[in-house]
Amino acid sequence: MQEHATLVKDSKETNLNIREELDKYLIHWKWIALSVFVALVLAIIYLRYAEPQYKATATILVKDERKGNLQSELSAFADLGLTSGIKNNVDNEIEIIKSRTVVEKAIKKLGFTIDYLADARVKHIELYKDKPIEFVFLNVSEKFYEKEKTFNFKGINQNSFELFKDNKSLGKHNYGVKIKLEDSELIIYKVLRKGVKTAYDISLTVNVYNLKSVVQSYKSKLNIAPISKNSSVVELTINDPIKEKAEDLLNTIIEIYNEDAVADKKYISENTQNFIQDRLKIISVELGDVEKNAELFKKYNNVTDIVSEASLYVQSSSEFEKSLIETETQLRVIQSMEDFMKKKKEGELVPTNILPIDANSISLIIQHNELVLQRNRIIKDGTINNPIVKNLDQKIEETNNNIIEGIARLKTSLAIKRSDLQKQDNLLKGKISQIPTQEREFRILDRQQKIKESLYLYLLQKREEIAISLAVTASNSKLIDSAMASNRPVSPVRNMIYLIAFGLGLFIPLGIIYLMGLLDTKIKSRQDIEGKTTIPFLGDVPKSESHEEIINTNSRSSSAEAIRIVRTNLEFMLSNVAVDKAKTIFVTSTLPKEGKTFLAINLASTIALSGKKVLLIGLDIRNPKIDEYVKLPSKGLTNYLSKNDSDVNEYIIKQDGFEAFYILPSGVIPPNPVDLLMNDKLTLLFDSLKLQYDYIVVDTAPVSLVTDTLLVAKNADVFVYVMRANYLDKRFLKTAETFHLEKKLPNMAIVLNDTFWGKTYGYGYGYGYGYGYGYGQDVKKETWYKTWLNKLTRK
Repeated sequence: MQEHATLVKDSKETNLNIREELDKYLIHWKWIALSVFVALVLAIIYLRYAEPQYKATATILVKDERKGNLQSELSAFADLGLTSGIKNNVDNEIEIIKSRTVVEKAIKKLGFTIDYLADARVKHIELYKDKPIEFVFLNVSEKFYEKEKTFNFKGINQNSFELFKDNKSLGKHNYGVKIKLEDSELIIYKVLRKGVKTAYDISLTVNVYNLKSVVQSYKSKLNIAPISKNSSVVELTINDPIKEKAEDLLNTIIEIYNEDAVADKKYISENTQNFIQDRLKIISVELGDVEKNAELFKKYNNVTDIVSEASLYVQSSSEFEKSLIETETQLRVIQSMEDFMKKKKEGELVPTNILPIDANSISLIIQHNELVLQRNRIIKDGTINNPIVKNLDQKIEETNNNIIEGIARLKTSLAIKRSDLQKQDNLLKGKISQIPTQEREFRILDRQQKIKESLYLYLLQKREEIAISLAVTASNSKLIDSAMASNRPVSPVRNMIYLIAFGLGLFIPLGIIYLMGLLDTKIKSRQDIEGKTTIPFLGDVPKSESHEEIINTNSRSSSAEAIRIVRTNLEFMLSNVAVDKAKTIFVTSTLPKEGKTFLAINLASTIALSGKKVLLIGLDIRNPKIDEYVKLPSKGLTNYLSKNDSDVNEYIIKQDGFEAFYILPSGVIPPNPVDLLMNDKLTLLFDSLKLQYDYIVVDTAPVSLVTDTLLVAKNADVFVYVMRANYLDKRFLKTAETFHLEKKLPNMAIVLNDTFWGKTYGYGYGYGYGYGYGYGQDVKKETWYKTWLNKLTRK
């Protein structure tokens, strides 16, 4: 068994034939061709009525601040560090452009929630630029965009029309007049185009779609991506059946994106400007208060400039101290002079260079000294009592008194001057002592004033900068190429559709055939048998168009020829049989309804037509079928075996139309078939009949259901094992192989029944269904479509 399995496996591997695999599909070429044809026809119909999709493309340059393009509205405060971390980049801007908010604004602005459809023979045609009317909805409520609406417009004349909503008439109205609806007001305008005469007796279908669904639809079709990784150029694309519609949507999205960006910048700038204006008002008041406080401080302290006045005070105090010292010195000199004058001796001179500059006193001293000198000269030559001396003494006395009085007056004057200088010096020292406190207090006021003033000036500068930025606010993107749609539709692509249709038309039937072959475990052809079993193969018998007639001399059908071939091949297997004995052929199968009886009776008739004496025995005594082909008596083999004194020739009949074709019917179905078949009388019967006939063909029972055939197998010279195509499972090949290897069925050979020669090559692959039971006359070959219709009728 193991050696056989190895042999079969090797045989499988070596017998792979590409042509055989291809022929499994090529025999269905008509169906494949029909499938391709139908697919191409459907492709043509699809292309005829499918809406073409046009691709619109626009490109913009997005300002990427990561590359140094700082355009923030808060750049006015860059020096304060308020703009750190605020950066734009391409990825963020792409998400903003394709956001639902931007797309929704664009759709609302363009009115894409409203479709104008003109009726056509097969499909509606959407109108856009060429629409003759325009619906304008006013005072819409929140529910307006939530519910879809359908209006039917029917023009009456140049000035009026009739409007239907959901197939309900809303009356006749004039153009430009408000129509009150549940959630809005509607005005219908005529669209006048230059050079085009508008027809007013038109009928249109106007659909108002749900805003969210329209936004989601266009958002899903919108594709935005940078041209390259290192580029800030972004490409926007969208597909739509109407080229102008796609172009307008892209241009409007870019416009709204830029408007929103500018509005955001202006919003921040305006808020910043308002903030600066408010702060300027507050700081202006605070600066005025600080300046008033400085003014009051200076008035209260009688100062204008503390630093310069302090310097002046110090300088004046120094001068006063110097003058005070000089005055004090002069007082002491005068005091010593006064003491000298009081203690001066007679005839003593008075010093002239000691007193401070006093012209009167100095002149008196000089006069005094001259008188003293004159007296002293006279005394040298005269006496004291000299009248001249006495006169000089009197004058010297008067001059001395005048000097003493002048010194007293000078002393009094210097004392007064010293007192005044002392007062002035004390006053200056008091002011100088107050200067540090005043300076500290004034510095506080001065510091507040400078801070308020610098902040005030800074905000004034920034207010002007913000005003400039508001006047020249730039958008976040620059339009490079406005939207432009392709002239050729990008979908559907005709060549691609034809290619797909051809592929589907080709591969769908091929796939079905492959799956059918993969899932079908039935034996189809001799290729399913050869290489998988060591049992000899006699041939295959194609499906018979008629199962009611037996092969005769006039039969030229494919079934008749196939059985003649099988009969010829049998002769090689019966070459070892003795010449003086009948060649005994047993016909069996695995299961019922495989055509063993059909093959047995036609094989016997074919041999009989060659001039041989043939006996057909119905040994399938449990389920006899020979009487379905020929008319037989009810008694037969079982009646003979059950009686001891009967003659078998009494039950054998001759078949009409044949010279030497005899049949031994099965007889009555017995209650104990096994007992009858195990009777030695059956063996003796075969021994006797083999001497009377040239060939004995025996129709036996199926071997997988009962043991009847195995019990009588010893009487056979050859076993024809019938397998029905498209009926017997391949797993039953193991059953037949087991019988062959164990020699339970001697000289065993296989015949494949019920195949289709018209769909095969060589001996053919069998793909037919049904069961052939006999041969009729020659059948005229019909055309393929008539055969196909006949098959459908039979089904």
